[in-house]
Amino acid sequence: MDQKQSGYTSIDEYIASFPLDIQQKLQRIRAVIREAAPEATEKISYQMPTFYLNGNLVHFAVQKHHIGFYPAPSGIDHFSKELSSYKTSKGAAQFPLDRPIPYDLIRRITAFRYQENLVPKKLRTITISNK
Repeated sequence: MDQKQSGYTSIDEYIASFPLDIQQKLQRIRAVIREAAPEATEKISYQMPTFYLNGNLVHFAVQKHHIGFYPAPSGIDHFSKELSSYKTSKGAAQFPLDRPIPYDLIRRITAFRYQENLVPKKLRTITISNK
């Protein structure tokens, strides 16, 4: 996907910049995230579709051969077993475009991040430092 465009202003605009088959995957990812995090707001951050609730919840983006899903390091760590068949890094997972997208896993990771972000960052830091 060489659809790199600067200045996206909405998730709709981002999704519309890709071929129809990719758009369908992105719309489904968006719906799954919306279902798991109904109070989150949508925005573009780092030129990626982003869901926000008391901080960034999750991002996703199309790359040449995969869709990157960015649920922060805690989302990757918590679901490391389920993500073991995908390439991951500290805060990202790569879902190849030529394989089925794991929508249920995206839903569960988003729900986890949603619960995390319901606690304001200031309180999360205090809770973690008191352990």
